[in-house]
Amino acid sequence: MLDLQTPDLVDADTFDLAVIGAGSAGFSAAITAAEDGARVALIGYGTIGGTCVNVGCVPSKVMIRAVGTLHSAKGAARFDGVEATAQVTDWVALVAQKRALVDDLRAAKYVDVLPNYEGVSYIEGQASFVKDGSLHVGDRTIRAPKIIIATGSSPHIPNIPGLSEVGWLDSTSALEQKKLPKSLMVMGGGYIGVEIAQIFAQAGVKVTIVTRRGLLPEAEPEVSDALTKAFTNEGIKVLDGLSYDSFEASGEGVILHAARNGVAVRIEAEKLLLATGRVPNTGSLALDIAGIDTNARGGIVIDPQMRSTRDGVYATGDVTGTDQFVYMAAYGAKLAAKNAMNGNTLVYDNSIMPAVVFSDPQVASVGLTEAQAKSAGHDVVTSVLGLEHVPRALAARDTRGLIKLIADKQSKKLLGAHIIAPEGADSIQTVAMALKMGMTYNDSGAMIFPYLTTVEGLKLAAQTFEKDVTKLSCCAG
Repeated sequence: MLDLQTPDLVDADTFDLAVIGAGSAGFSAAITAAEDGARVALIGYGTIGGTCVNVGCVPSKVMIRAVGTLHSAKGAARFDGVEATAQVTDWVALVAQKRALVDDLRAAKYVDVLPNYEGVSYIEGQASFVKDGSLHVGDRTIRAPKIIIATGSSPHIPNIPGLSEVGWLDSTSALEQKKLPKSLMVMGGGYIGVEIAQIFAQAGVKVTIVTRRGLLPEAEPEVSDALTKAFTNEGIKVLDGLSYDSFEASGEGVILHAARNGVAVRIEAEKLLLATGRVPNTGSLALDIAGIDTNARGGIVIDPQMRSTRDGVYATGDVTGTDQFVYMAAYGAKLAAKNAMNGNTLVYDNSIMPAVVFSDPQVASVGLTEAQAKSAGHDVVTSVLGLEHVPRALAARDTRGLIKLIADKQSKKLLGAHIIAPEGADSIQTVAMALKMGMTYNDSGAMIFPYLTTVEGLKLAAQTFEKDVTKLSCCAG
């Protein structure tokens, strides 16, 4: 147990725990420790609340929902006798509404939360380590026997000739544009590039995605292919397999010179959005002085207990370079705080980590991919079910997507699930719970699922391991 400091016996700059970073992970760590009786310094630099509420999850999902209504209107044509139209009439108003929600949530979930925890002192400023393990924050020296680093990440800027001479957007500035461009080039096919590209495409912008490895390259190939097909059918141009040569400014905007399969290509757009990943925010921390190791990508090296290579210093969230999801950052932060306070007994476990990409159709996954399962030594069997076999999709007249389940052939135990479907995101937690319980595909296929729901597709996909679902009647189990 950490020997907690008594407030009247210490000075104002001495704490039981210092947390660097005031985003979701930092708040999770600070609140967890304060609830255990610790005196905590929560050190924030920049806008309180971090990436998710300010420039990440919240603003992007607001805009996805907004422009999704435009796409839904177009979808009315799937039904005979139905017509609908929708359009953006005031982009500035939409951006302002998004910003107002962000401001409200920042206040409600961060600023207004702090007064509820007397043990947490908020200190604003940029922190850096001193060799003795203390922290410089402005003109103060903060001392604490335990420190948690939760400084998050920032957009990665690729090293491509000419990039510094052309104007470019990142995911933050893109959603602050005062007017819609006529055309947009999105560099990067990861989840950020996919989501932002579709926001602008559904708002009426001509969008081209340029990428080396295709859309969602870490996803199952069937999922990546299905998403590429959906985007192409929507009018989004996807150019993959590219090697980048240089950028240049043009009268119309930006030109990318690249090669595709050895053939020179020239891509032009009014605006350029960089979505080439994120890098940990470690540059200002003086980690080398403190003897804290980082990996090749700049992330702080940690063990399963969230400990860095310096005794008493922990790290969590994007700054570690792994599992860049807000809920995993908060989960890791709670573990780090508990370990710092109570002796390093808790272990970070991401084996059942659901992940969602809020594209249309949505992409969701949990557990192992087919390749990962094989690498782990499993004799793998898979089930791939197209949405044309799912009654919900047929009723919606929207069969874009599929469900892929991974299982061990001998034990029939489910190992992973991968969904791409218009309403697929809300189904993934069902599989996460099945994996947690160690269920087999026979267990899942025998369960009762509500008819005409997207989640019913999981039952059908489970049955597909051993049955031909095209030969079953409705609700047949």
